[in-house]
Amino acid sequence: MTTEKSQPGKSNIVVAPAGLGRNTSKKPQGKSRVKKRFAGLSRWLHIYLSMVSFAILLFFAVSGLTLNHADWFTSGKEVVRKDSGTVNVKWVNEIDTSKINKLQLVEYFRSKHEVKGALSDFRIDDAECSLTFNGPGYIADTFVDRETGNYELTVTRFGAIAVINDLHKGRDSGKAWSWIIDISAVLMTLVSLSGIILICFIKKKRMSGLIIAAVGALACYIIYKLFVP
Repeated sequence: MTTEKSQPGKSNIVVAPAGLGRNTSKKPQGKSRVKKRFAGLSRWLHIYLSMVSFAILLFFAVSGLTLNHADWFTSGKEVVRKDSGTVNVKWVNEIDTSKINKLQLVEYFRSKHEVKGALSDFRIDDAECSLTFNGPGYIADTFVDRETGNYELTVTRFGAIAVINDLHKGRDSGKAWSWIIDISAVLMTLVSLSGIILICFIKKKRMSGLIIAAVGALACYIIYKLFVP
């Protein structure tokens, strides 16, 4: 509704109420807000997951290179240490081999010679007991004479690169490191997915980013099909 005012000698002035004739309807903002929040969450995940996993991802990247090109990197000279001694003959000189005190033997070598690694093999035959301890870049072999209790211990360390390579493969590294490998795999997956989601919210780089990602995946597939035996 308009209001007309007229005065002598002046033209009529029409005053329209504020907002009349202007489109004041607002488009629904719910969808755009969800998109913004999702984009913000993707950015947050991508940044902070990358920072949290930086050290472990860098480790697996570098160790992948050392593992794939063993001829480029030398583990250093193997360090071999030999010891000998005698254990309590009662621990090993049992007619019934099931009564041989395996735990006592293992703990003896760990405390006496600071043997590391996990016990990977314990064999008993008529003449001797043999124990093998394995760890990343590390092996210790012990042979115990069942009649006298005399033993010989050989400890071999293969160097830092061997340790890194074994950790990359999860070889002889224990349950805790196995969890680290699993967690790093999950983190790498989340970082990659959050990066893909994030590029989808950048209009100027969305298409080029997705094309580059597709080209990279296709290149890996082609190399696999054509060149992998």
